[in-house]
Amino acid sequence: MTMLKLFGIIIFCGLLWPSQGVLSGLSCAVSPAAVQNVLLNAIVRSGLLHQQVQSLVLPNIMSEGGLLNSPTIITGLHLVKIRVPDLSVTLSGIGVQINIAAKLELSGNCLVGLLSELINILVDVRIAANIKCTNFESGTVQVVVEDCLCVIGGMKIKVLSGLLSLSVNAAVLSHLKGTLPGLLCPVLDIVLNIVNIQLLSTLNVVIPVGTVGTIHYQLASLPFTAGSFLGLDLDGVVKQVGGGIIPHDSSPSALPPLLDKLMVLGVGESFLTAGVSLLLQVPARTFACTPAVASAWPVCGVLVATTTCPPFPQCSACGGTSPLSLKLTLSGSPLILLEENKATVKLSVLIHVFIKRADGSILSILLLRADLSLNARLSLSGVRLVLGLSLGRISLFLESSDVGITDVSTLKPHCSSLLGEMFLPLANAALRPGIPLPKVLDIPLVKVEIRL
Repeated sequence: MTMLKLFGIIIFCGLLWPSQGVLSGLSCAVSPAAVQNVLLNAIVRSGLLHQQVQSLVLPNIMSEGGLLNSPTIITGLHLVKIRVPDLSVTLSGIGVQINIAAKLELSGNCLVGLLSELINILVDVRIAANIKCTNFESGTVQVVVEDCLCVIGGMKIKVLSGLLSLSVNAAVLSHLKGTLPGLLCPVLDIVLNIVNIQLLSTLNVVIPVGTVGTIHYQLASLPFTAGSFLGLDLDGVVKQVGGGIIPHDSSPSALPPLLDKLMVLGVGESFLTAGVSLLLQVPARTFACTPAVASAWPVCGVLVATTTCPPFPQCSACGGTSPLSLKLTLSGSPLILLEENKATVKLSVLIHVFIKRADGSILSILLLRADLSLNARLSLSGVRLVLGLSLGRISLFLESSDVGITDVSTLKPHCSSLLGEMFLPLANAALRPGIPLPKVLDIPLVKVEIRL
């Protein structure tokens, strides 16, 4: 398992805030070592590079410098094995530079005069290429290999008879230097495009969100580099069960580099709001006036204690001993706001205080709208972004009253207590499954620290 490292031990996740046109969002940074390991797995350890190079057949080699001036002809030269391949990645201002070092074991048939035998060639190869992403469309990009340089190093030739002159060795080395670069660079281009498709599939993926819907992730813009910084901006289509799409602003985020030599993965504030809206589906709840409810709603406690209508102003129509009920209803859609060192979820809850008469009619004592500013704590659990809410500020507004109540200013602390004890547990339970994140580049998220 690959551990993403920053300062040696952690991924750094930060919330970006609006500044100089930068959209707020969540960003996670990982080390180039993790990216290098991903490419090493995809290109070398998977056998992809060997599979593509193995199909190469080199042109015949002819030398006039063989034994007793007899011509030496090498035919059918092909790859047998790639030995000790290694790969390194460098993030630069012009893209990603990939460096591959390997020993190629080649085999063919060697004809010296009338003697034919098997020839084995071991040659050192180094390939360096710059990779750029281009042609962004609908979350997909094309990989372009630029400035591919293939350097042929040391070489060893072995035949059973040992009858090869130094001039033949020089001719073979010259031939390989002239032909291998033109063959290996196009192979690298094929390999990287295959890997690009494989890795994009980790970004362009549909993930279920519990039982409430799905998120179809994809890139919001071209990956980009700046200095030693690689940026990946994610977006997604947030869809409810049944196919309804929760709209949000999909504008690309201008992700700044958090630190030197990092890859930053970002998702926008508007996308996070859509994800929270998908999760935060709290059905309306009605509470009878029991002692438990009374502890959070003192006015209800009056009714429980006296079995009479609570002493609301102008409440002569309450109906004596009719039981009081409270109904909490989530109103509208939540909004998540991200700023430096702070994440806030804003939402509205309707508080309906009513009496159901014996004839079945409803007497609305109060209909209040509580606008909540909730403190949000973000954490990662596996590959899920989890939000935990706590009560922050509350603003209270009177929507209506059938009994003529006009002043509700004294009810603000009681509403705060009621919502903290009755609504917040429901909201946190709805958010508990979390917003699933794609396993970007197949890099596991281990020992993650989120900083706002």
